[in-house]
Amino acid sequence: MPIPGTPSRAELVEHLVATRIAGEVATPRENNLSHYRKLANGDRHYWLGLELGERWTDEQDVLAVMAERVGVNDDPEHRYGQDTIDPELTVDGLERMAGRLRKAAEGRQRVLLATGHPGGLLDVHRATAVALRAAGCEIVVIPDGLTTEEGYVMQFADIAVLEHGATLWHTHSGAPMKTILTALEREGSPLPDLVVADHGWAGAAGQYGVDSVGYADCNDPALFLAEAEGTVQVTVPLDDHVTSPRHYDPMTAYLLAQAGLS
Repeated sequence: MPIPGTPSRAELVEHLVATRIAGEVATPRENNLSHYRKLANGDRHYWLGLELGERWTDEQDVLAVMAERVGVNDDPEHRYGQDTIDPELTVDGLERMAGRLRKAAEGRQRVLLATGHPGGLLDVHRATAVALRAAGCEIVVIPDGLTTEEGYVMQFADIAVLEHGATLWHTHSGAPMKTILTALEREGSPLPDLVVADHGWAGAAGQYGVDSVGYADCNDPALFLAEAEGTVQVTVPLDDHVTSPRHYDPMTAYLLAQAGLS
């Protein structure tokens, strides 16, 4: 399965489909539509740290954005079975993210990386942190002793994560990122120039006014809506928890090469 070196765009598209990072993904259509409906109905669990107000109260409007930006089936009558992520849109998103990473490297900016999906994306973020530091960026160190209702906010391998019961915790909440940013302000430290994240970590950063780029699955529409509105700069569509985290390695190599960080 591993692709030696950095894949071409065509090779990466083929790899994304073969590993189901994109293409016919494991997330079923009924799960996607359920999440779109809950977001539209105001369930803040699905807002991923964003404040969507009354702007996205129609499930069909959410579906239209997801069809355009992710490549899910745009037919509202398709309610069960398989759904899709367009691998070309995944690579387009990676290239847009690479442009923002290149800007960070050229400006030697302060970057905070975080994940609510450590089982899938931790090493993607870790490799990005290593490359940014080598390019002269400062990787933001978060204050000690931060907590939310879900657990402890900590840093592991340069990546901000939620820890609960001695385990890295999967979370959609924006509370951990908001906790970090308010703590930085409270101690007089500058906010990051850029946040690279996923889930509520990316959403809350964008909502706070910090440049934010991130990854999201086809059942997590909030970040794509935020990108459409300009609150989040880039959202890359992908399945965020495939069978092996190693399947993301070619994608990460492509991202860093496009950013000039290889």
